[in-house]
Amino acid sequence: MSIWFREVTLEDCAKMDSGLHGKGTLMKTIGIKITEIGADYMVATMPANPSVHNPLGIVHGGANVALAETVASYAANFVVDFKHFYCVGQEINANHVKASRNGELIATARAVHIGKRSSVWEVLINNSAGELCCISRMTAAVVARKAST
Repeated sequence: MSIWFREVTLEDCAKMDSGLHGKGTLMKTIGIKITEIGADYMVATMPANPSVHNPLGIVHGGANVALAETVASYAANFVVDFKHFYCVGQEINANHVKASRNGELIATARAVHIGKRSSVWEVLINNSAGELCCISRMTAAVVARKAST
């Protein structure tokens, strides 16, 4: 059984990548893309290239966190009725367990908790070889949209 409020497509995610005003986003800047949507998970990728490296030539921990928060935030927004609610990251943590220098990072988000006011997402980031690089957990706040007058 699907956790999504409505059917979600990769095209829906690609539209969000440009932002509400179509001026671009961090996702466009560093190359994060949603690549797979399952019944209870979402996958995003990011190139592990010099644009996301730290001075030592490995993927910056903040880039891992940006990848984790992106896929978890997209997922959180697709489990709510987006006409009436939206979700924003409230807390995130990350454990960096293996450095990456090149290839592609693959982040898989799965819900730990989906509630009326918040949701909690676990994100596992693997490198191209399938090795675990980062474990992250994000809490998203569910915010009611103000009624239009």
